[in-house]
Amino acid sequence: MSDPEPIPKAPSLFRNYISFVGAAIVISSLASGILLFLMEITSKQENPYLGILTYIVFPTVLMFGLFIVALGMVIERRRRRRSPSSDILAYPRLDLNDPRARRAFFVFLSVTFLFVSASAFGSYKAYEYSDSVAFCGRTCHQVMKPEYVAYLASPHARVRCVDCHVGPGAGWYVRSKLSGAYQLYSVTFNKFPRPITTPVHNLRPAQETCEQCHWPEKFFGAQLKTFSHYAYDEKNSLRQTRMLLNVGGGSPTTGQVAGIHWHMNIGNEITYVSTDQHRQQIPWVQVKDRQGNVTEYYDRNRPLSDAEVQAAPKRRMDCVECHNRPSHVYQPPDLSVDQSFAAERLDTSLPYLKREAISLLTKPYETESEALKSISDGLNQFYRQNYVDLYSTKSASISGAVSEVQRIFQTYTFPEMKVDWQTHPNNIGHFYFSGCFRCHDGEHVSKTGKVVRNDCNICHTVIYDSAAPPEKNAKMGPYQHPVDLGDLAKLNCTVCHKGSGPFKHPVNLGDISEFQCAECHTKK
Repeated sequence: MSDPEPIPKAPSLFRNYISFVGAAIVISSLASGILLFLMEITSKQENPYLGILTYIVFPTVLMFGLFIVALGMVIERRRRRRSPSSDILAYPRLDLNDPRARRAFFVFLSVTFLFVSASAFGSYKAYEYSDSVAFCGRTCHQVMKPEYVAYLASPHARVRCVDCHVGPGAGWYVRSKLSGAYQLYSVTFNKFPRPITTPVHNLRPAQETCEQCHWPEKFFGAQLKTFSHYAYDEKNSLRQTRMLLNVGGGSPTTGQVAGIHWHMNIGNEITYVSTDQHRQQIPWVQVKDRQGNVTEYYDRNRPLSDAEVQAAPKRRMDCVECHNRPSHVYQPPDLSVDQSFAAERLDTSLPYLKREAISLLTKPYETESEALKSISDGLNQFYRQNYVDLYSTKSASISGAVSEVQRIFQTYTFPEMKVDWQTHPNNIGHFYFSGCFRCHDGEHVSKTGKVVRNDCNICHTVIYDSAAPPEKNAKMGPYQHPVDLGDLAKLNCTVCHKGSGPFKHPVNLGDISEFQCAECHTKK
């Protein structure tokens, strides 16, 4: 009696087109993940997007591919139950001795290799592009044109956006992408504000971004700074002021802790409360020194009660409290034109060039194209009508002035987004905005009578003023205004310096507008 023939084994449920597609997704994601993993372990530089792609994105795609494989098997099982006699997808017979089968096999291998390679290469290029400045500034974030253009003109133009706004690690990457998802919604449905508001309240702490390049414990001492200001007169007269900025810094381990960067010393902890969106009003400050002594200062002009202080959100001071525009700087027209003069991009021999340039830069415009035309027409018309001979002999300088003033406008003013230098306060210094004087105004007093001083010599020492007589330059001392302001000398710089043209008295003075301030404002 012969043995019964064995029952043939049922073909695998994997044999269906849906599962084959899932397998292709698994293979491509696995190849991409392995490639990025090798890049990560061999790279010497941390990348904020690499880890998230390697350990989150591509494993998620791989799991999706496995889900497709399982889904195909479930569907195939149901199909076989409904129709047991139906044909089952057969594997192709492989006989390498058959020329036709051999050619098909090698074509399959070649296509598979190209597919996996293309997937890996495409994944790398996608990661590389999403990590680029162009992606942040132009492709996805068109609404960020003001930030992108100003960034290109900033001292951090070679630092990528993601290094500050994301940084390494999956946690901050996820936060940035969640924020980006809302931004995408805002752009799609035109819900974004004009201008984009600052500061960014969920920005990564400066210790994890700025201090990766800058050295907070380094003692820098005093640094020489030269300020060049050009007048609004016919000669665009130059006045230079040279100061020693007491940058200071340091660490208790070296024994040198002084100057402006005292605020950033790791042994000092400064906490404050702001009552406005731009952090310009600071009615309460707390200082904890290296010995653990705590002093609270209250603004006597805008005092907060103890209950209000307890309830208010508090922020610890770091780099961006003063350097709040490190990469997106919208400079005042006055400062921009001065810098162009100093760099010889504007010709100081063109009469009243600063006055006319500032006048054109500060006009209200609806669009950028309207502004560029107005600048060109305005400068050409001024010199053509008032300086006929010069207009022909200095045509190249006038043409260059038009181009430079247009460049200044395009770099720092964006009418469509309602952005200019006044919409984004800059806290470095105190010339155009309160800056240092947000706290160092002489009005922040502790309960024991200790005052946050506003003494000029705390931060800088004037060592030269081209407008001062030699005997004054021979003596270093506090800054003295070139005009005797009388009782107005106690006012902050921002009261008069508006960054958009000569000071205009709030009262129409008529014929006496040419008088010196001291002729009316006498010392008490």
